[in-house]
Amino acid sequence: MLDRRRFLMSTAAVGAGLMTSHLSPALAEGAPQIQLFVPAAPGGGWDQTARTIDQVLRSEKLISGSQITNVGGAGGTVGLPQFISQWNGKGNSLMVAGMVMVGAIIANKAANNLTQVTPIARLTGEFEALVVPAESPFKTAADFVAALKADPTKVPVAGGSAGGSDHILFGLIAKTVGVPATNLSYVPFAGGGEALSALLGNQVAAGISGFGEFSEQVKAGALRLLAISADKRQDGIDAPTLKEAGIDVELFNWRGVFAPPGISDADKAAMITLIETMAKSDAWATECKNRNWTPILLTGDDYAKFVTEDSARIEAILKDLGLA
Repeated sequence: MLDRRRFLMSTAAVGAGLMTSHLSPALAEGAPQIQLFVPAAPGGGWDQTARTIDQVLRSEKLISGSQITNVGGAGGTVGLPQFISQWNGKGNSLMVAGMVMVGAIIANKAANNLTQVTPIARLTGEFEALVVPAESPFKTAADFVAALKADPTKVPVAGGSAGGSDHILFGLIAKTVGVPATNLSYVPFAGGGEALSALLGNQVAAGISGFGEFSEQVKAGALRLLAISADKRQDGIDAPTLKEAGIDVELFNWRGVFAPPGISDADKAAMITLIETMAKSDAWATECKNRNWTPILLTGDDYAKFVTEDSARIEAILKDLGLA
């Protein structure tokens, strides 16, 4: 039960994984202690999210201590079953996950999925960017779409791993404009640096990734930003949304938190309140701004509905791409 007297579960119950602890006895007396589970290696997006959650919860005196466990592999599908089985019923525990896990579950045909955990809150989203080299003949997103319709095999697009958010966005764009996803020329790269090198070397016609991956090269004039996948124009970014450009697609690489299965209604409500309070704090807003995260708070049943609908959308496009 998540209450103001409960200490963290013992480390013996945590299972395999990397663990770091923060105990802050100087915080408000009686504040709860929580467990954060990251189904990814340290340093990545989910890990950064977990550590930022931890930092803000402590700075706002909303918790008195925490423990972070990392279990990486296969887009989160290695850690997910451990969270389901070993954290079952533990109301002081949260797993950080998001869109990438949804795609990995489908693409890997994983035995477990997010219907087996308890949705607490969607927290942030990172919109994607469609860019081309500065010398590209594509001046607008409409130019890109016209070339894609003419012959998609001649429009190679660089992005992250196959089935990831970059690939999914490319598939959604193609589907929306009437181009069969199976005809696309998608060039996956393990890291953003490799995709950027391919773009700057004119080895591909375009690139799709989180805006942050391209922002410096866009500012320097080496890349042209055609459109972003956000729901509205972003301050300081001189580019239309895909919808403004005539492509009815919106996509955020979202991240959120889930509690384990088997927790009580009271624990679920307490955890939602805890995360909502954190997400509405000035400290969280500052972290989101500094990290180029878009706050997209959604909690409880509304979040559960969103996860179900987004999973169906992702499964459909991965099937179109031949990955599900």
